Amino acid sequence: MGLKTFPGGIHPHDSKHFSKNKVIEEMPLPGKVIIPLSQHIGAPAKPVVKIGDEVLAGQMIAEAGGFVSIPMHASISGKVTRIGKFSHPTGTMSEAIEITGDGQDKWIKLADETNYMDLSAEELKSRIAAAGICGMGGAGFPTHVKLSPPADKPIDTIILNGVECEPYLTADYRIMLEQAEDIIAGLKILMKVVNAKKGIVGIEENKPDAIKHFKKLFKNEPNLKVVGCKLKYPQGAEKQLIFAATNRAVPNKGGLPMAVGVVVQNVGTAIAVYEAVRYKKPLVERVITVSGKIIKNPKNIKARVGTLYADLVEFCGGTTEEIGKVISGGPMMGFAIPTLETPMTKGSSGLVLFNKKEAHKDEEHTCLRCARCVDICPMNLVPSLIANNVRYEDFEMAEKYGVLDCIKCGSCSYVCPSHIKLIQWIDIGKLKISEKRAKK
Repeated sequence: MGLKTFPGGIHPHDSKHFSKNKVIEEMPLPGKVIIPLSQHIGAPAKPVVKIGDEVLAGQMIAEAGGFVSIPMHASISGKVTRIGKFSHPTGTMSEAIEITGDGQDKWIKLADETNYMDLSAEELKSRIAAAGICGMGGAGFPTHVKLSPPADKPIDTIILNGVECEPYLTADYRIMLEQAEDIIAGLKILMKVVNAKKGIVGIEENKPDAIKHFKKLFKNEPNLKVVGCKLKYPQGAEKQLIFAATNRAVPNKGGLPMAVGVVVQNVGTAIAVYEAVRYKKPLVERVITVSGKIIKNPKNIKARVGTLYADLVEFCGGTTEEIGKVISGGPMMGFAIPTLETPMTKGSSGLVLFNKKEAHKDEEHTCLRCARCVDICPMNLVPSLIANNVRYEDFEMAEKYGVLDCIKCGSCSYVCPSHIKLIQWIDIGKLKISEKRAKK
């Protein structure tokens, strides 16, 4: 098989052996859930319930705060017991709605429309928006917005991201093995919405059984194909996957995939799209990997949105030694969080726990000008130069050298022999420039 890839990148140990062979387990209903109003890029959702209200699973509890936003739904049935600030998987505090469950899992009325592909593209998109679907690979971009390109940017290709290049994470791998038919159904819906003639599923070479499985299912589907990708991080980043799968280069300086006729969605998002369109089911559950050397029984868990990370760890049997660091997401692009009393969101693909030794931070030293960060940057940037400009508050030069083009994959920090916190500096630069623009 001719494997595809992109320039740059690194080869961290994937550490997927902890959970890759663990079939998806459905977690029992949690006693309570916390539903953040910001689980996506864009405006936070606005509550439409109040404390004391009884709600059903699947019931809308917060409406979209604008076009670039999504509604939120109750993931269990029960009573709204609090609306306020709660810990968020990004490591911050954020507005959320707490629901204490009644243990009965009473749902809104769903549907089962087997002729859903007869619906118009607009109706399909409307159901996707109403279901509150956003990208489930981590970025959290509202799906209906991605499916609304301007008229002068026609889309000819939908790419499903099944790469899952983050170390430890295996949720996408398991759904590709266990729910491939639902993924394909979602892919066909996405193609119809934007009138794309080609569908591609990108899968990394460390998942050969998934590649084989989709090739078999695509045997009589001339418009669908699998692209096997070389084992390299960040192969699953949007622009890098597009280049590998189509040989099309998305421009830097704010260029979007629609500029080259492509829309990328996660394989988990495709399942959510299928369920929203066929069953009118909101996005209230997802598969998440709970992993790490100190997790007693690492698992791939199908859990309700809003389930506390503490409950997920308990479902895995707890830990075998003291926790040194908790990461929401993967270790390369995830967020270190201060407490397990944090809810999983629609974009929570993983929870990774490290012991004290693994969490050790190396002391920063002076830059050696070795250019390793330059050699591996998938965006062709000079991370050390950008970070240095941010350090000395020359944000104009940082922007000139491409700080806003950084995808924050963490490859530069990973290879830096001086242990310079390049991504943290770049993150500060992005934040300061955004604040400056907001004041204009």
